[in-house]
Amino acid sequence: MLVKTIIIVLLLAIIGSLIAGGTFLVKDPGNRRRMLNSLKLRVALSVTLILFLVLSYFMGWLKPHGIYQGRPANVEASP
Repeated sequence: MLVKTIIIVLLLAIIGSLIAGGTFLVKDPGNRRRMLNSLKLRVALSVTLILFLVLSYFMGWLKPHGIYQGRPANVEASP
């Protein structure tokens, strides 16, 4: 459960940085660097999220799964 919470927090932080960057783009004068800093933060958070997902997979904290846990019920057997 902790892993999923960390993933959600990172995703929310990325979205927050995206919204802040858009706000800085629209409202800031041209000589400020806040949008660039927002972009740097968003890229760093995205890289951190990807590395955390890879680490979680290799440590066994996250397990991939498909939609079906067996053979689908509506598929007929081949002759």
